[in-house]
Amino acid sequence: MPDMNEPRLPNAQADPARENRLGPMGFVLTFGVVSMLADVVYEGARSITGPYLATLGASAVMVGFITGFGEAVALVMRLGTGPLADRTRKYWPLTIAGYALTVIAVPLLALVSSLWQASALISMERFGKAVRTPARDTMLSHAGADMGRGKAFAIHEALDQSGALLGPLIVGLMIAVSGYQLGFGVLAIPGAAALVAVLLLRRAAPDPARYDTQAVQAVREPVSVPGQIRARAPLPARFWWYSAFTGVSMFGFSTFGVISYHLELQKVMTSALIPVTYAVSMGAAALAALASGALYDRIGLRGLLIALPLTAAVPFLSFTTTPGLVWAGAVVWGAALGIHESTLRAAVADLVPAARRGTGYGIFTAIYGLAWLAGSTIIGALYSASLTGLAIFTVGTQLAALIAFIPILKQAPTQGRAI
Repeated sequence: MPDMNEPRLPNAQADPARENRLGPMGFVLTFGVVSMLADVVYEGARSITGPYLATLGASAVMVGFITGFGEAVALVMRLGTGPLADRTRKYWPLTIAGYALTVIAVPLLALVSSLWQASALISMERFGKAVRTPARDTMLSHAGADMGRGKAFAIHEALDQSGALLGPLIVGLMIAVSGYQLGFGVLAIPGAAALVAVLLLRRAAPDPARYDTQAVQAVREPVSVPGQIRARAPLPARFWWYSAFTGVSMFGFSTFGVISYHLELQKVMTSALIPVTYAVSMGAAALAALASGALYDRIGLRGLLIALPLTAAVPFLSFTTTPGLVWAGAVVWGAALGIHESTLRAAVADLVPAARRGTGYGIFTAIYGLAWLAGSTIIGALYSASLTGLAIFTVGTQLAALIAFIPILKQAPTQGRAI
């Protein structure tokens, strides 16, 4: 029998169907499995995007732009999907629709015959991520209210990245057997499994906001102004500085598409081995997510500065023609990505009011995505023109990000957590 003293959302007081049958940790772990299956699909595809686009006639600049544009779609479109999640509270429908778009688009890449078709499907897959992520992250932030959001996001990211490790290995094997078409086509199987898993999770935990007492109280708390005004309250200055810091750092972070294009163009390794380097990156990302999540819960944002030197080291490793350095570069690139995609997201929930988390995530990732689009295009152009220039550009952006971080330390925290 549910505890009658448990805080409840107003619209759920007499609705037993909205009771969660999973605890917060169970919710995080199960959502991690959903993301793991989805990652097998889209990270498997991303591991060969650069070489595949090259077979369709793309140049380094085009690969940088197409892959960067895809990331921008995944991130910038959250300016709309984030507020939509806040306004409608339809977290599950948005999440499920986003996963459906992704797992449909990727296998269709096996059927394309032109660069524009491949580009459209890559963008469609990334749009699916834009649709689901603000809603999913809001639900995860509720589940992490008591256990620690750094821990919750880190656990989710680690499971997520295990799929990102497995997907490229499957794709690499299929390419070795039959080529790119089989590599993309086989991903329909884990895609179907991901959709089934997320539907089952929705049945087991229909209302994740119940995990978060603060969020429940924020909805129930009477105010002297309409709720719509509270939902539109300005976001804290510290959030904007934090978003700027992250954007400047991502401005110098290469997409794997450009790196894999380099590996294919320079014949550093066989086409079937390139996805394996991506798998190594994803393994490093999972470990880095766990470590940085624990560090964030202990000392706050200062612990995330390790992403800057990792990013600065990428061009000196990944864009060489020495296999040993390239493998080291895969580890370093993946570790930086793991920090960006897990713990940096966790911090947003501590920087914005609970009622505006979807909006906060949308704005944060839009800044992140635009910076990555611009930076990856520049990196693609610099790759063709000057590797020295590429290295200088990358190091310079990370130094600028370090400077942008200083005002964040000087400002007092706006939430109850010292970060």
